[in-house]
Amino acid sequence: VSDQKPLGCWSVKHGQIITCPVVCNFETHEYIAVHDDKVLRIWKNKDINLDKVFKATLSADVYRIHSLPNGGPVVLFKGGGVRTLDVLLEAPQQEIENIISDEVIKWSEAFMEGQQPVLLFATEKDGDFFVYVQKLKMNSLCKYKLEQQELSKPLSFTAYIKNQIITLLCLYSNDSVYKVLIPLQQNSEEEEQILSKSLLLNLSVSGSVLKGTSFAVLDKDHVAVLGSLAASGEDSKECLTIWNTKFQTLQTSKELPLGTSGQLWCYEEKFFFTHGKVLTVIMYKCETSSLAAAVGKLKDKQTPDVSSFVNWNTLGDEELLVSFPSQQSAALKSESKMTLRSKRNAVAKVQPDTLSVGQLLLNLKDASTTVLEEELRQLISKAQMPDLQANIGCVITALINRCKTNPKYYPRNFLLHIVQTRDLSYSLCPDLMAVALEKEDVHLLQICLQKFPDIPEEITYACLKVFLSISESYLQRIDVNLESVICYIDIEFNDKEVKTEIVENGFNAELEQDIWETKIAKETHQTADGEFCPVGPQKAALLNAVLHSAYSETFLLPHLKNLPAQQAVLFLRYLYYLYVKCSEKINTTLPGIQSPTISQIMDWMCLLLDAHFTVMVMLPEAKGLLSNLHKFVRAQVRFYSELNKIEGSLLELQRLNHQKDFQTYSIEVLELI
Repeated sequence: VSDQKPLGCWSVKHGQIITCPVVCNFETHEYIAVHDDKVLRIWKNKDINLDKVFKATLSADVYRIHSLPNGGPVVLFKGGGVRTLDVLLEAPQQEIENIISDEVIKWSEAFMEGQQPVLLFATEKDGDFFVYVQKLKMNSLCKYKLEQQELSKPLSFTAYIKNQIITLLCLYSNDSVYKVLIPLQQNSEEEEQILSKSLLLNLSVSGSVLKGTSFAVLDKDHVAVLGSLAASGEDSKECLTIWNTKFQTLQTSKELPLGTSGQLWCYEEKFFFTHGKVLTVIMYKCETSSLAAAVGKLKDKQTPDVSSFVNWNTLGDEELLVSFPSQQSAALKSESKMTLRSKRNAVAKVQPDTLSVGQLLLNLKDASTTVLEEELRQLISKAQMPDLQANIGCVITALINRCKTNPKYYPRNFLLHIVQTRDLSYSLCPDLMAVALEKEDVHLLQICLQKFPDIPEEITYACLKVFLSISESYLQRIDVNLESVICYIDIEFNDKEVKTEIVENGFNAELEQDIWETKIAKETHQTADGEFCPVGPQKAALLNAVLHSAYSETFLLPHLKNLPAQQAVLFLRYLYYLYVKCSEKINTTLPGIQSPTISQIMDWMCLLLDAHFTVMVMLPEAKGLLSNLHKFVRAQVRFYSELNKIEGSLLELQRLNHQKDFQTYSIEVLELI
């Protein structure tokens, strides 16, 4: 979320449109989507091409799919028909009944009441609004009509179930929230009933009126409303607000100057909404409602601004730091730049007793270098310290800030120790790699590339450019982790690589020269196109760290196009060397710790060629490299093609061997046809 790096990306063909939100099946860990209203797609994380995944064409248009943790996916059709996904997949073309005739569905939600899935949806027709309650296991459907409100209509709905009663909350255009109670134990055969509503909340305070667009229930006494707060004579401002419905008070609010889409989601005590161009995630915690808390008089000795020392890593002008007083009953804590894709990193929540860390950092602001490092070492050594990850991020930020104010200060060993011994992320300390790049601290950059799961593509490119530009003689004098190269680059005392014979996947390319026109196995060190590594072991280890770094091709390619031509050729030579090395092995896997995989090598090779193909074709020194690369790939393709031809025979041979019970000694001649 923080660095716009997708974990997975799937797209439909040109002209097709995804027509309802994609959901996850909690039971099978599959994704479910509908495009063009009727076409159902189901796939798993490992699937790449959406065209090759499961497809089912349904007989009616789908409005929404709801996924229940213990009840499985439920499909709601635009005509009001409801099916569980399992029932639907048994006969995708089954007829779906049309229940609501000319009504249009405006909102829907699914719940679990015990073991019973319950679907609730609201419809509109000619200004009248209706509510349907569908109990799937009992095949029971109840229809209600909402009591009309003069000169206003519902804009948004939300609901929850408790004690066999559905509480439906409606946000109306007259800036009010109404509550409607619907008993779940209702006879479906009874005639349509009119639901009466009661005023729950008036969205106005001190002359200002909140024009809400969406809202969510936090607990029985609090709701969150996203909308525009307009005061008389002033321009309206979009903001997120928390209201206490018990005491009819505005609990807290936060202005959102970059604007939102008007949509607010709430899941597992976190808000999700768009702010400008980013998705913002805000944690909240609701405490027991009291009058003192509602009017802001709750006694609390803690410092109210909990974010003054916590590095939430905001996005500059694109994202504002969100900080709300902790003494309020619905305290908000910003998590806008958390790396949600990283399962290794603990979520950094701010607890009250971490305030001492902030005070410590403030006290050490003007301390000497020796005192600062000693105090910080003691701080991070506290294994039981709450929110350890966030606090370590604060420690690194304090050190980096000292580096910026004092260019001669750079605690290299201390920073290296922290990164090596703690599971951190780029988002917790975004300035660390920038300073390391400025100092050309390649060892620290190497460890960061290996450890951090969320490095932006711009930083990955910057590391690659620095690694390729540094001279081999300089790299030989510094400490670099060689674990990823030591097992496949053999080094003599004079730093020349030991020449070994290459056999590529069971065949020698030189012996097949007349057929496949390749002589890769006998290239010399000067050409660097064959079995000798074009870079030294230190630079190779650094480049391997880049190959291991996660990236999105869309965001990396524009930066990669700026790589100087000579560096691009050198990098391609190294990638080609790795490709040849992988091809020596039957399992196409390089030995060693954190060695590049064949997929990483191929992906980077394709990416580099996409970025610099025109330059490569024009450069004389790249001509031989491209030619040999082409020949080697062609040899590999033809070799695997030959293997595919005898695949059936080998499988049959394996089957025959399993069927026969060989004695102590036997000779058998098998003819492959």
